[in-house]
Amino acid sequence: MIESWPELWWDLPLAVVDVETTGFDPQEDRIIEVGIVHFHRGKVTETWGQLVKPGRPIPDAVVELTGITDADVAQAPTFDKVAAEVLARLQGKGIVAYNLPFDRKFLSTELARAGLTWPAESPTFDPLIFARQFHEDKGSKKLGEVASRLGIDLLEAHRAVDDATVAGHVLYAFRELLPPQLQALLVLQAQWERQQETKIRFRSKRMDQEASSWLSDDQTTIGLGPGFIYGSEPDPLRALYSSVPSARRD
Repeated sequence: MIESWPELWWDLPLAVVDVETTGFDPQEDRIIEVGIVHFHRGKVTETWGQLVKPGRPIPDAVVELTGITDADVAQAPTFDKVAAEVLARLQGKGIVAYNLPFDRKFLSTELARAGLTWPAESPTFDPLIFARQFHEDKGSKKLGEVASRLGIDLLEAHRAVDDATVAGHVLYAFRELLPPQLQALLVLQAQWERQQETKIRFRSKRMDQEASSWLSDDQTTIGLGPGFIYGSEPDPLRALYSSVPSARRD
């Protein structure tokens, strides 16, 4: 760990990020909104949000989820126009996102398109990992549900600034359950993440095996249809959005 970071993570300035996107593939889809909220010692110190023109139509399911329409982003800058500001707001801080891999992949991909690099030296935190650990048997791990159990209000879900703000408060709400030393917290987070990924892979494999066992050999070519795959939600994109962990995921 770089020596310039403080010993205690409580003393570390944080940049909590959230992105809204046209889909799930950072190579094909684009960011439509980015929010970055700075925290220090549990308090918001600065809030910044920006709509982004994706250069492609926003799917209906995303419009329904976020309320962001093509008209809303028609006059917005493309990401390359705000990339330098995004990077400046991340540098020199610990970076936080609820379901960090999703936001980091989109932001790092967009930054790379603009000739910039994600600040890999910055410590990163994912409150979803802590929610899965401490709320394992308490129900949904969606950001809004976790926040509600912690007494934190999420006034406008699926909007970048609001989701980022709540994600920061969720992280701090777990403070008493976490080690105070920055390095110890990063090590513990990595251990929990590996354990959780193993559980998720095992659960997914078991579900696949159970689904296969429901079909006899002469039934394997029968199309099961979207009702089987997506449950009660016939729209696959909307179903995926409702299943990915965050305010709109998991």
